Amino acid sequence: MPPGTFITLEPTNSLAESNASAAGPATLQQRLRDDLNLLARPRHAQWDPMGLLSVRTLLRERLGALGELEEHAFQNGAARGINLLLKLPGRNPDWPPLLVGAHYDGAPQTPGADDNASGVAALLELARRWRDHPPRRPVWLVAFDQEEEGLLGSRALAQRLRADRQRLHLMVSLEMLAFTSATQRYPHPAMSWIYGSRGDFIALVSNLRAIPHLPALARTVGRHVKTKVLPVPLRGRALPDTRRSDHSPFWDQGFNALMVTDTSFLRNPHYHRPSDGLHTLNLPFLTAVCEGLHAGLDSL
Repeated sequence: MPPGTFITLEPTNSLAESNASAAGPATLQQRLRDDLNLLARPRHAQWDPMGLLSVRTLLRERLGALGELEEHAFQNGAARGINLLLKLPGRNPDWPPLLVGAHYDGAPQTPGADDNASGVAALLELARRWRDHPPRRPVWLVAFDQEEEGLLGSRALAQRLRADRQRLHLMVSLEMLAFTSATQRYPHPAMSWIYGSRGDFIALVSNLRAIPHLPALARTVGRHVKTKVLPVPLRGRALPDTRRSDHSPFWDQGFNALMVTDTSFLRNPHYHRPSDGLHTLNLPFLTAVCEGLHAGLDSL
């Protein structure tokens, strides 16, 4: 099919009851664990195509149970992929939407529990909650494909939205949310003086355009989990490590965008390794991140 093609899938109701959200951190933590058990598997277009297809099928079912699902097919050279897009209306359907995304592909030959099954599990939890309790504004939830091959899925969608002159309130990329450590590295050593030496926080990394959203968002998320913010100028060009997720193509297209992250390889020694398994994750931390994101994004 032509690059950039959208296919709309009608909602299915078979999984709606099983996907309904339940209150309580213990229940949420178990839901996240259950989702991670299904998502954390080798899944790469060349190295593990069946794993990638399996996860894509799972997301079709889970997201399709919550509303009308669109498939955004794209091609870049020989690489092909499919982004999955669920649009939920919100209480003010005419407002510019909030776009929240997480990539569902993985690096070769790794189960990718933190990278990025943790982000996809959080995306599914937010989708369930917002289907049952609509937020103030429309929310578009996107499962991005081919992030590990050069941000191909997010680049294709960002370019498509810019060409369509689509307004976005904010784009949020969920990129590795579940690892904590006694130590923390930074793109620049001097940053440890400001942010500390322990990897026990979630980071909000934004472009300058998104700065107005940071104080309230960090304050609300921070009620649930330690939160630190990093606004970066010049679309992150001076700190290339801040560009390594699906938010950066939206920076390049002029959108307000930020990344929510446990700082990836700057903290997690299992990054892109076979050892990136569920057993390495801090599930209470991921649970707190999900609670904070729901509260913070719900009020934007």
